[in-house]
Amino acid sequence: MAAPARSRAAVRFDGLERSATIALHDVITELRAAGKTIVDLAKGEPDQPTPAVVTDAAVAALRDGHTRYTVSRGLPELRAAIARKLSGDNGIQADPDDGIVVTPSAKHALFVAMMTLLDPGDEIIVPSPGWVSYRAMAHLVGARAVPARLRGADGFRLTREILDGCLTERTRAVLVNTPNNPTGRVLDATELDALAEFVTEHELFVVTDEIYEAIRFRGSPHLSVAARPECADRTLTVNGLSKSHAMTGWRLGYLAGPPDLMSVALKVQEHTVSCATSFVQHAAVAALTGAEDDVALMVSEYGRRCDLVVSSLDGMGGVSCPPPDGTFYAFPDISGAGHGDSAEFAEWLLREAGVATVPGPAFGPGGEGHVRLSFAVPTLELESALERMAEVLSAS
Repeated sequence: MAAPARSRAAVRFDGLERSATIALHDVITELRAAGKTIVDLAKGEPDQPTPAVVTDAAVAALRDGHTRYTVSRGLPELRAAIARKLSGDNGIQADPDDGIVVTPSAKHALFVAMMTLLDPGDEIIVPSPGWVSYRAMAHLVGARAVPARLRGADGFRLTREILDGCLTERTRAVLVNTPNNPTGRVLDATELDALAEFVTEHELFVVTDEIYEAIRFRGSPHLSVAARPECADRTLTVNGLSKSHAMTGWRLGYLAGPPDLMSVALKVQEHTVSCATSFVQHAAVAALTGAEDDVALMVSEYGRRCDLVVSSLDGMGGVSCPPPDGTFYAFPDISGAGHGDSAEFAEWLLREAGVATVPGPAFGPGGEGHVRLSFAVPTLELESALERMAEVLSAS
């Protein structure tokens, strides 16, 4: 008797869905091809130009022949610049020789971090709502992402009670994202106290995604858990240039942490991508050392748009929109708008107003009752979207 046919793909992909945000982009493309006018507030990409000092450095690097492999850790001058940034901005002491790996995107750095820390069967606690790929990455390495369900009514605060409720004998690490995508929440000192106490008490690791660090409003301070002495040796810090420097297509990030873990992370890098793109690394040095004014201007513009979104949406047709601390997303509560759950509301808004948003549950069960919308779009488009939303919400 013949053995039953197995799937042509590896079983690790069973139950793994596509990225909700990327899949939505495909739907928007199809609708536009059909002649519909769609204002896309679903994308997580800056609309601002990459600073000229960065593009100039990339062109110069190409002309100087920097088109070959670099060492897998990354260019020494770039690692030195990252170490200075981490020390000066974050209070993190990372050795540029053995404590930093430059990666092709912060997304890859996150995957490397999970490959480094997690064995099959391990569990990692992730925020919910939280970025869509955290759970998928854990799944791909054979681990399980346990959602730390944050409550909108509590401002999506991380508490010791929530962490304790996620703990099992298989827990290996906790992942935090500050500022958080999609909520815009910046972790404060009290939350980091709870996190630090929890991970030290239970001998756990921390993966901290700080990709939106530079985009903060109203003076919200950015605090890095790796700056705490009790957490420095158990934390892998992920960051990059995609959001802060409008460099999404450049694919440049980095991972920093204790040397013993970084030596393992380096092996993952060597056996997957070898190194980050050489001329982009040269441009990244310019980004970290000469683009401060450009970043400040971008953040100022995002802050202005944030105020526009919050003032327009809060109270609109049963929608509640508290101001985010950072990122370029708003995460309004739509449960009082009267158009079903998050997915039904997003579909209704896309159909009736031609405005694309991401349903909250795409970011985990803690996102129900919300949608995420981006204000990293030109102001005229943003104003048009808000006018369309006001029209359909007021008529419903």
